[in-house]
Amino acid sequence: MQPFKAFRIHEIDRQVVARFDTISLEDLAAGDTVVRVRYSTVNYKDALAATGAGRILRRYPLVGGIDLAGEVVSSADASLRPGDAVLVTGCGLSETHDGGYAEYARVRAEWVVPLPAGLTLADAMRIGTAGFTAALAVQQMEHNGQAPGNGPVVVTGAAGGVGSLAIDMLAGRGYEVVAVSGKPAADAYLTGLGAARVLRRQQIDYGKRPMETAQWAGAVDNLGGDALAWLTRTVDYGGNIASIGLAAGHELHTTVMPFILRAVNLLGINSVATPRALRLKVWQRIATDLRPRHLERICARTIDFDALPAAFPDYLAAQVQGRTLVRIG
Repeated sequence: MQPFKAFRIHEIDRQVVARFDTISLEDLAAGDTVVRVRYSTVNYKDALAATGAGRILRRYPLVGGIDLAGEVVSSADASLRPGDAVLVTGCGLSETHDGGYAEYARVRAEWVVPLPAGLTLADAMRIGTAGFTAALAVQQMEHNGQAPGNGPVVVTGAAGGVGSLAIDMLAGRGYEVVAVSGKPAADAYLTGLGAARVLRRQQIDYGKRPMETAQWAGAVDNLGGDALAWLTRTVDYGGNIASIGLAAGHELHTTVMPFILRAVNLLGINSVATPRALRLKVWQRIATDLRPRHLERICARTIDFDALPAAFPDYLAAQVQGRTLVRIG
């Protein structure tokens, strides 16, 4: 195989340096399956890794990109045939293993998900880790008894990729969705995805009371910190809070009272290490009953591979609405 282009993240003199390199297959981490990458995407985690703003990588150098979609070139697994359309999200990509920002990837067969019927490779990456995470949250909440008839579900960090897709999926399932956003310009976008109303994050009194008036039957939280603590105090009896992110902080200051007086359930959502059986189930739901209805609106931006480095600053500055598709092939 001829040398190919990759966006690799290095550590040089204790500084993170990300750049385009020309590499060969032998430069990639070990794996039994080679994929010709056609698309990837940009996530907040990718921006942290590529800029050094967050210590995401466990070793250097690594190819960036936590998502990829393309066609199988070769595999030791007989169920994966050359030309098969596949995707990989999470599974340590761009943390401990070379990721999707390269023309070819070498991964483990058990990480590879056959492209579900009805989705294109581009659609799979428009959804990507963000959509998989949102769908996993809905799956786990419903597994724990969440249902549209229970009452409204609130989504924090609503204008981001996970938040946008969570709103779309929940509304499509018949839930009354309330969006929490700090971006006034995003109101029309959020209601267009299915939010019944939008709350301004800056106008919420997070307070310090151990319990508050119950408002929500459930929640999907991208923020952590004070926002997550507030949700524990305002979710109604037996409600589920899917904890997905920590954009507003990693600490959680609350009491046991919401859990023992209202039986609130705090569900941790880890899309990286999801067991394969559950991963396959969630992707099938993404292609069917959880399929986003407004995917072109959520992922309205497509960039070429060369434009990738210029995309990261807006993510770090929280200036991005929805998703960004990266055309690799």
